[in-house]
Amino acid sequence: MPYANNQGVRIHYRLEGEGPPLVLQHGYTQNLEHWYQCGYVDALKARYRLVLIDARGHGASDKPHERAAYAWPVGAMDVLAVLDALGIRQALYWGYSMGGAIGFGALTIAPERFIAVVAGGAAADAFNIGDRLQHVDGSDPEAFVAAFESIMNAPIPPEIRAKILASDTRALAAAAQNRPSLIDQLSRIATPCFLYAGDQDFAFSRAQATASQIPNAKFEVLPGLTHPHAFVRSDLALPHVLGFLKSVERRQPNNGMEPTR
Repeated sequence: MPYANNQGVRIHYRLEGEGPPLVLQHGYTQNLEHWYQCGYVDALKARYRLVLIDARGHGASDKPHERAAYAWPVGAMDVLAVLDALGIRQALYWGYSMGGAIGFGALTIAPERFIAVVAGGAAADAFNIGDRLQHVDGSDPEAFVAAFESIMNAPIPPEIRAKILASDTRALAAAAQNRPSLIDQLSRIATPCFLYAGDQDFAFSRAQATASQIPNAKFEVLPGLTHPHAFVRSDLALPHVLGFLKSVERRQPNNGMEPTR
């Protein structure tokens, strides 16, 4: 398995397809396999060189159990470590939920590395998930899932629940970190951004407000969808995101993105 190393923590990634590089970063409690299972990889790999990343604590990446190992903005630095390992100077980025927040963080740290950012079910305001999960350490997977469900304010679909229970929930609990607001920093960045969320998503109003405060951002509503279902329903998200990415490509010199090296 290929890994990038960020200060001793191994970050697993996988490559698929050909074309301009597009990072895919999953949400909290997911892993890169979810992009395959929900149809994103098959829909995208003919047009893009996909860089799928397992966030630390998830999938095949290292899973420290110490909360300090996940201090913000280490997830964003992990993404940059993968791009550095691959020799990719610039890329498109698509993250869902936590993956979207990581993308906002990476954009504020290194805006020159990203041609465009897509964030589904994500906001860039301050979020205190660490405080809200501090009473669970993951040693009891059922208690962890129940606490996570209360944050989403919606039941977790059975198939997703089973996968979370099979994960290293101690690492997931440690990965639940508060993060500061990035709105002020993003308001000074001209990078094209596309945000979307289901109108039944607990993060909907926050995501919509984030889009309104980023100068070059668009926002799309997915009617009737909750937070998990706005990811599962790739058939509804993909047309909007592909339309946005194609519009970005048309505005790029030589009709393309920065090639990989």
